[in-house]
Amino acid sequence: MIMIKDMPNNERPRERLLKEGVNSLSNEELLSVILKTGTKNKSVKMLSMELLIKLEDISNLKNTSINALTSIKGLGLTKALELIAAVELGRRVFLKKDNVLTLKITNASDVFNYSKELFYDKTQEYFYTLYFNSKQELIDKKLLFMGTVNRSIVHPREIFKYAYILSASSIICLHNHPSGDINPSEEDITLTNALVEIGKIQGIPVLDHIIISNHNYYSFSEHNRIRR
Repeated sequence: MIMIKDMPNNERPRERLLKEGVNSLSNEELLSVILKTGTKNKSVKMLSMELLIKLEDISNLKNTSINALTSIKGLGLTKALELIAAVELGRRVFLKKDNVLTLKITNASDVFNYSKELFYDKTQEYFYTLYFNSKQELIDKKLLFMGTVNRSIVHPREIFKYAYILSASSIICLHNHPSGDINPSEEDITLTNALVEIGKIQGIPVLDHIIISNHNYYSFSEHNRIRR
């Protein structure tokens, strides 16, 4: 077994990154840089290779659970958390919008184009709320609930709590259907009607509830199902 310390300097992942740039590194080398160390009987390069074999494709790392990662001998909880954090950080950097307050949402298509990456390839339901000022500029977005493959438990009090904290003038709710079927369920319809009524009472109107899949969306407002 060849340990990193036994490799020539110009073959070590960190040294190659410094000298040749990050684009020159293989997936195995990038993982080695993140994992930093192996174990007494397993080099970090061997550990990285075992992880790649288990993943089959590096893109599967984004949906790999902590338990699946820690099932690899030598990849403990700390390393698993570091990997998950690195993937999430990369996602946030990639999706970062310039100055969110300058983003003005005028229709459901705008919401879909802004938020579709949040749900891409997700295997369970995610429920977000977008909060707007009086000029219909986006103040903030909040991931409020995550559910199972076919159900998410949504509490209106959490939705409107942040509306007050952010001094929002209106909100739009959105969630995904992992199945790809964007048609609203009976639960979706009941929830939407309840949120709209609460919004009327609170003086913070619910402008829309949008169901999103990888490539399409369903807007309650566009289908005239938001009772104002």
